[in-house]
Amino acid sequence: MRRSGCENGHDRVVEAAVSGGGVRLDPKRLLILRHIAESGGVAAAARALGHTASAVSQQLQRLEQEAGVPLVDRSGGRTELTAAGRLLAEHGGRVGDVLADAARELQALTGQASGPVTIGVPGPAITYFATTTLRFLAESHPAITPRLVETDREDGLRALRLGEFDVLVIEDDSAAPTPLPPGVTAQVMLRDEYRLVLPDGWETPGSPAELTGRPWIGAPGGSPRDLAFQRLAAAHGIAPSVQHVAAYRFAVYSMLAARLGPAILPAHAAEQITHGGITALPVPGDYLVRSLRRSGAGAPVPAAEAAADALQSALLCTAEFLASRGLTAGEPRVYKLIDPSV
Repeated sequence: MRRSGCENGHDRVVEAAVSGGGVRLDPKRLLILRHIAESGGVAAAARALGHTASAVSQQLQRLEQEAGVPLVDRSGGRTELTAAGRLLAEHGGRVGDVLADAARELQALTGQASGPVTIGVPGPAITYFATTTLRFLAESHPAITPRLVETDREDGLRALRLGEFDVLVIEDDSAAPTPLPPGVTAQVMLRDEYRLVLPDGWETPGSPAELTGRPWIGAPGGSPRDLAFQRLAAAHGIAPSVQHVAAYRFAVYSMLAARLGPAILPAHAAEQITHGGITALPVPGDYLVRSLRRSGAGAPVPAAEAAADALQSALLCTAEFLASRGLTAGEPRVYKLIDPSV
């Protein structure tokens, strides 16, 4: 059946016939229902899709008319899917996956990726390698329009879930990796050991337990460096007299220079300190840098994959540069690493 008006042109969608009951469902509306299910409501789905909430509500109502049954329970204060709604949302997910596979295969066939892609990165990544990513993309995929946004892990994950980010770089910990949202794939970009570093003038202890009762340079709760410290403290009974907090390594460098206390850093970051020393005392766990990208319905799959590859290449070049200048003792592992979510 053909539609009239604006839906009869470029934006026309093909109706899918479901055998057995003569029900005709619009696959475009199934994708919208999947966004509602994943984001938890009409308003959140509208933000992710770039539509108004009223437009999404209208599409939902039309899908209910096509299905002939209620798809959401509107009796409470939240939008809850009915059993039929959950069923069709699952089918919407399959439709989205098929479209994503088609886009991926087309990109592989033509070698082209295009369109906008938004990349969320933590502050240190911008300093070290993220801006180089844009130059790589301009050279290899000139039809992609990248947008770089500084973000922390919590806000970045929220933006990724809502579809505001297509690719997200996070700092993580191997022993407690961040769970992946639905429709997201991940790749470890870098894996590095932790190091315990001391300010200048501090005697190297025979055991980390000897640092109890002394000040410490800590990290925000739940961050990779904080998780590493919690493991070390639990293993050796370390109880700092005061715990300073530094979110980024540059702040740690300054606090080390002021001799405020010891700290835990990834090995490649520890090797770049100018005031302080690295101990050989073992710190359990590994530090990770991971790239997360949307791969489900509505995701710009070829562009997101190209952006993730460019991020990886930029990080590799940065690691090689630092090693060649003697700024690090060796190159951290930055290529073809198995993600802990696999």
